[in-house]
Amino acid sequence: MKRTFTIAAFCLISMSAFAQQFVIRGTKDERTEPMKPTMSEFYYPKIAKVTPGDQATSAAPSDAIVLFDGKDLSMWQSSRGGEAKWTVNPDGTMTVNKDFKNGGGDIMTKDTFRDFQLHIEWCVPENITGSGQARGNSGVYLQNKYELQVLDSYDNDTYVNGQAGAFYKQSAPLVNPCRKPGEWNVYDIIYQAPTFKEDGTYRTYPFVTVIFNGVIVQNHTMLVGTTEYIGFPTVEPHGDGPILLQCHGDRSEPISYRNIWIRNL
Repeated sequence: MKRTFTIAAFCLISMSAFAQQFVIRGTKDERTEPMKPTMSEFYYPKIAKVTPGDQATSAAPSDAIVLFDGKDLSMWQSSRGGEAKWTVNPDGTMTVNKDFKNGGGDIMTKDTFRDFQLHIEWCVPENITGSGQARGNSGVYLQNKYELQVLDSYDNDTYVNGQAGAFYKQSAPLVNPCRKPGEWNVYDIIYQAPTFKEDGTYRTYPFVTVIFNGVIVQNHTMLVGTTEYIGFPTVEPHGDGPILLQCHGDRSEPISYRNIWIRNL
């Protein structure tokens, strides 16, 4: 009986404390009056104002970090160290450099990120050749660990967990909204980074939502490890990491990127 009373008393005290935190936010008069709608309203902390980007020009929102503005690769470096040597074009795009002997290869951001919103636009060339995985292949690696596949998937048969919008060989996209070669595709990615236990296993898993050309293709997807070419996902403890853009080794014409920005969450 004593134990029951103690639990009931604790619950009553907790409920009173919960109610008080809302009552105290009201005006002085409201605190002594019967409950009103305003008792559950709060006005602080104030929400930061962000100016949205202009959709007509694909401009970034005011609090974004612009990773590629169409002018230079100052925010990027080669994944092997040194200067990023992809081609910056007069039209404000950049094209993958597949000449590995002359500075080509993957590039990654100089900065590292944890939880973020990433916007990136990519285009498979209109004259693309090849088939399957050898047709406009690239990838966006989140924290340099988890690859969101980039590929011509407009009319190109391949394994479904390797097509555009897939987390490579791990999670197929819900649908295929890929545009035809020569047209620009858009990824908007919302990423929640994992945390790890002392033994190196996940304490909390990475979760990702991907909107592909305005269509959700990954809906709060839980990743169970890294995205591997051969084999299955592995768990690799890590902290903040860069965004990496892949230079795939196939012989098809290289794809291009533009308008890349990120917001820390």
